[in-house]
Amino acid sequence: MNTSLLPTEHDHKVSDLNDPSNDEDTAESDLNPPCVLVFNASDPSGAGGLGGDALAMASVGAHMLAVVTGAYARDTAEIFDHFAFDEEAVAEQARSILEDVEVQLIKIGFVGSPEILSTVAETATDYPEVPVVAYMPNLSWWEDSQIEAYHDAFRELVLPQTTVLVGNHSTLWRWLLPDWSGERPPTARDIAKAAGEFGVPYTLVTGLVLPDQFIDNVLASPQSVLASEKYERLDAVFAGAGDTLSAALSALLASGTDLVAATSEALSYMDRCLDAGFRPGMGHVLPDRLFWAQSEDDEDEDNGDASPTDFALPPHDTRH
Repeated sequence: MNTSLLPTEHDHKVSDLNDPSNDEDTAESDLNPPCVLVFNASDPSGAGGLGGDALAMASVGAHMLAVVTGAYARDTAEIFDHFAFDEEAVAEQARSILEDVEVQLIKIGFVGSPEILSTVAETATDYPEVPVVAYMPNLSWWEDSQIEAYHDAFRELVLPQTTVLVGNHSTLWRWLLPDWSGERPPTARDIAKAAGEFGVPYTLVTGLVLPDQFIDNVLASPQSVLASEKYERLDAVFAGAGDTLSAALSALLASGTDLVAATSEALSYMDRCLDAGFRPGMGHVLPDRLFWAQSEDDEDEDNGDASPTDFALPPHDTRH
């Protein structure tokens, strides 16, 4: 089980210690952004998946090492299907980059099958000093039998390797506490206790409904609540909020930010992404992970006259 939340450097090879250029290499590596190994699917809508992870992580200063586990067939409104890669193809991707690059954190998104979850768990086991952030999305679009098999494999194989589990309150409740019979919904700490039974030290539970149109997001351990951030509920249906949050949290932890501060910053980042959200298609609103790149001057220019220079590309003549 990974309990350290700070990046831990791997031992140097013996040959490196005798290399006079080692000090220069170390100084140069200190200037590099932290590297995060990400297992996730390709998402053509850009709502989540590896594309969303890359934008969020770059926005908060980390470099993503992408391991493609499969691909969604989806639009901005719904997921129609998912096509998982062969687990050996996933293992070879991870093996190749890990032999070359030192990673500060591993982030696990939706990987598509119990077999790939086994591959991911084996990879995490080989790097016990590297923290793991695992995100469990809503899988209601999938077949019940597939959801059950995926949940079982995730619980048994991935949770024991997980440092921080991230998920929506409703999703985690129905997965980790399916037999809950209390008069009230389980609290974030109840869910953290359930995750803790499988070795998870910290759980970030999002989307707890509060009165007056507010949503609470709570970081908890099995023993206590560590942090709580309340935000006003936005009047829109979003796709990709959980992916955005888990990616930002991963990048911040990889940079050495402590867990409570990283959680607060990641939640703030997600909230601003949603506040600046856009609707590229006919479906849900997507987070604008690059909201910070749009300055007030740019917005004023967008409302003014267009530039006299026209760089529009001509339409192609392809016929389908």
